[in-house]
Amino acid sequence: MLIPFFKYLESIDFPGAQMFNYIMFRSAMAVILALLFATIIGKKVIYMLQKQQIGEEIRDLGLDGQMQKKGTPTMGGIIIIVSILLPTLLFAKLENTYILLMIITTVWLGIIGFADDYIKVFQKDKEGLAGKFKIIGQISLGVIVAATLYFSDEVSIREKMYDARGRAKTEVGYNSETGKREIRQMTIQLKSTKTTIPFIKNHEFDYKWLLWFLGEAADKWAWLLYAIISIFIITAVSNGANLTDGLDGLATGASAISGATLGVFAYLGGNIIYSGYLNIMYIPYSGELTVFMSAFIGACIGFMWYNSYPAQVFMGDTGSLTLGGILAVFGIIIRKEFLIPLLCGIFLIENLSVVLQVGWFKYTRRRYGEGRRIFLMAPLHHHFQKKGFPEPKIVTRFWIVGIILAVLTIATLKMR
Repeated sequence: MLIPFFKYLESIDFPGAQMFNYIMFRSAMAVILALLFATIIGKKVIYMLQKQQIGEEIRDLGLDGQMQKKGTPTMGGIIIIVSILLPTLLFAKLENTYILLMIITTVWLGIIGFADDYIKVFQKDKEGLAGKFKIIGQISLGVIVAATLYFSDEVSIREKMYDARGRAKTEVGYNSETGKREIRQMTIQLKSTKTTIPFIKNHEFDYKWLLWFLGEAADKWAWLLYAIISIFIITAVSNGANLTDGLDGLATGASAISGATLGVFAYLGGNIIYSGYLNIMYIPYSGELTVFMSAFIGACIGFMWYNSYPAQVFMGDTGSLTLGGILAVFGIIIRKEFLIPLLCGIFLIENLSVVLQVGWFKYTRRRYGEGRRIFLMAPLHHHFQKKGFPEPKIVTRFWIVGIILAVLTIATLKMR
């Protein structure tokens, strides 16, 4: 919303107005505003939730310090959502298709999570929103994301052009951010279902290759396969974040680490110079997503002011489903969805621990007449609680693992 105003200031030669043209400046402003907004309104939201007696219902699972959390305000994800949207609306280019898609994702999953929390808190139904409605919401979002990325005229990638000798063609261009002329590799803009495969040279994969048996019709039906994969990723990551949200600050910190990494990829992939140097896919206009992700990081860190141990507020499904969905959709947009299992490894292992625990329990009950467990308790963070580790130590160590995974993810830029 502020961009037209600063363009006007620039037209009258107002000092400093040109800074608003720079993505990094607007990203810095977004992260600062999101952080400040989350910390400032957080206290007021917590007071409002307490006044409405919107507290967490706790089941006694025999975990140390668990029952002390009973009555802690929940639905604090509202703080995160508002703190993401406000800086985005102010500092991002709202005509950008990718930005609009991320705003839709944030609101869409926020509504689903809010409905789940509302049923649990106000209607006293511990099951919350029926699972089928959550799945329908996630499927619908996956279809919207895939259809937009496949059919929108504003969405494309650029591939390098080569001469007869196989050498990359170059041209002299103008960088609007630096105001300087520079030599660029020549590219051709096209619609594609290509994505990035980590650790492989010339690391691009086209989903339509999986439909080779359809011949020329593969191009026509590739978007359907793209939609199925998008739905799976969105569902898996959002539910993984939901399962991870069991200890104070765990899901928030892990999300901020993953978000920062994806923000780096968005900035590099949206810059024709850096993408050419690193030999990664260039996606025009995707650099604007750096502004959104900066707001995301600021909102997460600001929320941790109140969510760190001992938590004064829980995000609830309102926050956890939204955080996971944002990371999933963001990864899909910048064509790095195959990096998500590595980058969001914390969410993945939490998901797997539950699947393995339930699967093994059912199998052994059928085979031996008595269910057996792999972990003392699932999700995995509760296993370490059962072993006697203090909650802050578990959270900190999970964060450290998340940072290691983020470093490995960034290393894939050159490790191939």
